[in-house]
Amino acid sequence: MASPAKGRFLSASVAVLILLIAQQVDAVPRPLKARAERKKKAAAVAEQMKEMKKNGVDIVSNDRQSALLRSYELRKKKTRGILRKREKSLSSILFPGVSPEEYQNGEQIPVYVDLVESRKTQVPFEYYDLPSCAAPPKEKVKGYRKSLGNRLSGHAVRPGPFDLRAGEDKHCTTMCAVSIGGKKLKWMRQLVERQYRVHLQLDQLPVLMRSKELNYAVRGYPVGFKAPPSYTGLREDEYYLYNHLKFTISYREDPPQFDGVRITGFDVHPVSFEHNLGEGGVDKIGDSVSTCNGDVDVVNDPSTYLALRAGPTGEDVQVLYSYEVQWQSSDVEWTDRWDVYLIGSPDDDIHYFAIVNSLMIVLFLMGAVATIMIRTLRKDIAGYNEMQTMEEAQEETGWKLVHGDVFRPPSTSPLVLSVAVGTGAQLATAFFLVLLCAILRLMNPMKKGQALTAILILYVLSGTVSGYVSSRIYKFCGASDWKANTIATAVAFPGLLVCMFMVLNIFLGIAGAATHAHFGTVLLMFLLWVCLSTPLVMIGSYLGFRAETIEVPTKAKQIARIVPEQPAYASMPWSALVGGILPFGSVCIELFFIMSALWLHQYFYMMGLLMIVLFILVSTCSMVSIVMCYLQLCGEDHRWWWKSFWNCATAGIYLFAYSLWFLSSKLDLVGTLPIAVYLTYMSMISIAFGLLCGSVGFLSCLVFCQRIYGAVKVD
Repeated sequence: MASPAKGRFLSASVAVLILLIAQQVDAVPRPLKARAERKKKAAAVAEQMKEMKKNGVDIVSNDRQSALLRSYELRKKKTRGILRKREKSLSSILFPGVSPEEYQNGEQIPVYVDLVESRKTQVPFEYYDLPSCAAPPKEKVKGYRKSLGNRLSGHAVRPGPFDLRAGEDKHCTTMCAVSIGGKKLKWMRQLVERQYRVHLQLDQLPVLMRSKELNYAVRGYPVGFKAPPSYTGLREDEYYLYNHLKFTISYREDPPQFDGVRITGFDVHPVSFEHNLGEGGVDKIGDSVSTCNGDVDVVNDPSTYLALRAGPTGEDVQVLYSYEVQWQSSDVEWTDRWDVYLIGSPDDDIHYFAIVNSLMIVLFLMGAVATIMIRTLRKDIAGYNEMQTMEEAQEETGWKLVHGDVFRPPSTSPLVLSVAVGTGAQLATAFFLVLLCAILRLMNPMKKGQALTAILILYVLSGTVSGYVSSRIYKFCGASDWKANTIATAVAFPGLLVCMFMVLNIFLGIAGAATHAHFGTVLLMFLLWVCLSTPLVMIGSYLGFRAETIEVPTKAKQIARIVPEQPAYASMPWSALVGGILPFGSVCIELFFIMSALWLHQYFYMMGLLMIVLFILVSTCSMVSIVMCYLQLCGEDHRWWWKSFWNCATAGIYLFAYSLWFLSSKLDLVGTLPIAVYLTYMSMISIAFGLLCGSVGFLSCLVFCQRIYGAVKVD
């Protein structure tokens, strides 16, 4: 009979065992329960947002409910991380490291004016090119420093002629009176016709035009508007000027957290209003007139519109500029103030789908290369190495048959080939370094001037790569004129771009565009090229010519082998046109977003995904060139040097053709100069893209040929 102590011990053991089993049973479905709870919570939030939309909550207002709706719509953009998802604000993503700035009541807050630009034309102008009020004295307002990128892109951010102070509302306040006539009047009507918009900044926030009724928000405000005869009753279209601005500044106060106010919104409502100047006119800012003294409500009304039309006897149009300011308290957090600017931008899922599409192309090509390398080549190499008799060796066919000619230097322009490959290697290096700096947050792509400066500097600093690669290839080709190679590498591609830019710059200067580069900017670019880029290319060229000649497993015969007639698809230019499709296809979806950022003034900040796309492009070019080179060698065609370059370089042709489609379908450019600007810059980008792809294709084929011919026994 068991003792009571033993019975109690067994009972306790059984209880512990049951408890452990229960815990294990509960632990198994815990991840599933958590996932189900997350789905249930997400469904509840989605239902709540849907109910808010039914109740008429818009997505652009600067109140708490609209902010919640925006945050929900942008939830995928705010999620970062691959394995562990983290919620972040758009402010920390777009402007990492930037902290909010607090303003005390009565403190002056500068308003900065940026470009006056239009989607219908790629010819922007500076704000003070317009017949507007003069800029404030430099000692009163701190200005922006202009980098080289800002000078080239025309982003001349300057203090605006407005006097804004924290927390202080202003009724209608006059600024200045100007006369517009002659050519200036005709030009202003043209700006209105081409839908130019004025861009302002306050606390680094671009000014917005919001419409709660239409549920939209757009950056900048139009110079004016055009009314058809059906609206005005006139015989032709009439043009009106917006000369009064109603600013609404949203702010947030939270005394326990911080002192002062933080700006969370900067809105404008433009008004066309013909003021009554009277006899005295306006001499200084703040002078009162009968229509701008706080008693008259300045609104858009057809009876008071300010027409851009000369008087009956050709008198100039008298324009009085004015503005008013209203400060509005808001519950929107400072970290969420950028949400409204990204509403309507493409969802991040499209980027991921584009990468998956590109990865499918890469996997397909990897399968083709694996088949060649593992099955076909291994079988060929084993068969060639087992040949014992002279009769068998004489009957050999396929790629081994051209072993005595495959490393014969190209007879056509080895200098041009070496320069093109070296330049492509430099571009690839610079592109990689730019993306790396953006990922490491050493450069902010949202600041276009800073980004363009970084691109130029990193391209110049990569000059050693182009000199080294070009000289190594040129030395292998048996050429000894190292001076010509060095000078051509340093001058050819930059010189081509400079010539295209200078011709375009002349016409931009004639048009008075903000993107016109002045003499100082051109001189700075020339010094950067001569004093930094060229010496670095020379250093790389010196190292390349001092290095040993590229070793190859077989020697070229004295007499070149006759190449048999090739089928049409394997001969130039058809093989090159076929080869360029896949490299371009692997990145064409991402190119749409990049071109939208360049030409449609959208935001692009996903540099990590762009780095993945770069690796996909390099992998695709490499594998396409290897497959086509193998097929070419099997056809006993040993002239792979130029073909391997063009098989991938034609991706630049497809990019330029894509830019023509983008021009015809997505852009609505008006005039010859805007189209010339677009085509010139897209030509530069297409040439650079083709050189990068061609360089990767050539270097991949060189390594491929070294490997396969080094694996066979050659007498």
